[in-house]
Amino acid sequence: MNRIAAIVAGALVVLMLLSSTLFIVDQRQFAAVYALGEIKEVITEPGLKFKMPPPLQNVVMLDRRVQTLDSPESRPIFTAEKKSLVIDWLIKWRIVEPRQFIRNNGSDLRNIENRLSPIVQAAFNEEVTKRTVLAVLATEREKVMQDVRARLADEAKQFGIEVVDVRIKRVDFASNITDSVYRRMESERKRVANEARSTGAAEGEKIRADADRQREVIVSEAYRDAQKVKGEGDAKASALYADAFGRDPQFAQFYRQLDAYRASFSKKSDVMVVDPSSDFFKAMRGPGAGK
Repeated sequence: MNRIAAIVAGALVVLMLLSSTLFIVDQRQFAAVYALGEIKEVITEPGLKFKMPPPLQNVVMLDRRVQTLDSPESRPIFTAEKKSLVIDWLIKWRIVEPRQFIRNNGSDLRNIENRLSPIVQAAFNEEVTKRTVLAVLATEREKVMQDVRARLADEAKQFGIEVVDVRIKRVDFASNITDSVYRRMESERKRVANEARSTGAAEGEKIRADADRQREVIVSEAYRDAQKVKGEGDAKASALYADAFGRDPQFAQFYRQLDAYRASFSKKSDVMVVDPSSDFFKAMRGPGAGK
């Protein structure tokens, strides 16, 4: 029984030793094989690999994919005309020389990021200070990123990495300048609004004055035309009356007396005290009445 246990224990030990000599390299990784603290081999091809068991040899894996480094903090940068800008940037980088990378930074990616951030910021400082705000914001924005990438190319080699891309995410004025710009923009907008209101009020008064003038002209012309028509009507009526009365004077006199009666007795409540023998009632007495 003891012999069987010893055989099983020995087999387990052998299996553990064999498993410690095997490791898998992923296609997204580099594998650095250490022997007594020295890099003996860097494996770049994926697959199942062999090594000596620890502590004779150890393996450290490095990510070979493209990494992203964002600006850790926004620091103001002065342009050529001494304007303060805040630039948020990012860079894309990857490991191309694993041995060089491990010698300078170890196997922790945070080490390279802490060392690379100030170098990138310094490169942006050099490029932005040579340009105006307009150039950084619009006309030479792409050129700034290209020049920063060119500056970083030599610096990156000593770290065993390659800078794949450099991008500006945001460009803004410093907070105190931004507040001043916003206040100036607000004042300008208020001035434009007040000017528009004043112009609108003046145009409104002009339109109302013109409408009043046109109304007065229209009313005057209408009154003139009405008086003209009325005058023509009165003249025509007078001519008709004169013609009718000229043909039969007695009828004309009778008609005028009827108009006088109509005007005098227009209301039932009217009371008149008149001598019946007066000329006023001549038409009522008939043609045979005395004169």
